Amino acid sequence: MSSNDTRDEKPQFVLPLVVRIEKAAPPSRTDALETAARAVLEILADERSLGEGEWARAMTDWQDARIRKVVRRARGAEWRRAAALPGITVTGVGDGDVPAAEVRVFPPVPLDGWPRELAKLQVSGTDLDDHVEPGPAPDGTVVLWLNPELDMSAGKTMAQAGHGAQLLWWELSDTDRKAWREAGFPLAVRTAAPERWARLTAGELPVVRDAGFTEIAPGSCTVVAEGSERIGAHLRPREA
Repeated sequence: MSSNDTRDEKPQFVLPLVVRIEKAAPPSRTDALETAARAVLEILADERSLGEGEWARAMTDWQDARIRKVVRRARGAEWRRAAALPGITVTGVGDGDVPAAEVRVFPPVPLDGWPRELAKLQVSGTDLDDHVEPGPAPDGTVVLWLNPELDMSAGKTMAQAGHGAQLLWWELSDTDRKAWREAGFPLAVRTAAPERWARLTAGELPVVRDAGFTEIAPGSCTVVAEGSERIGAHLRPREA
């Protein structure tokens, strides 16, 4: 993290995300990761975040500084209280007896200005497992590739997947953003094989380099977003 980074001179905000983890029925890890990434995209694209929308100033201030995201967990009454605050809940897909992931994203808040209902929630305890090994990413889908050499908690990885989705969003044209949103933000999160990771990070794809505030060393490459051309090729409506 460079001490000369002008982003550090600006007021710092954080994007809160809350994942629902019921003790007896937690979601699968990959579903939670993908749902968190979509939640970030949903708030970026939401009308309240744009123009003169009620969240627009907070979103701008947050993106002008470091795009910090913090994932906390909730269940039962905690989740119901969080769900009552202004925000967007995104639901994953689930699998058989495993419930669909639920992630609620909230407009950015100052680092020391969390709403009381969210400040009480725990950051730790977000470890999740995949009961079934995720298969290959569907054809034509944006893939957020995880660094195979890093060991991160599910909460940390959810935040990193959200960073990757956001970097890709910034690169897209308005037309492709619209197409991706209308399609429901199809994406997949997978851990790259070491040889693939080496190729991905050697190219010009969006790469998340972590600031090192938690869990991993500053400058660590955590996520590479691949597939912006697939949005244009598969999701844009064809001209008549």
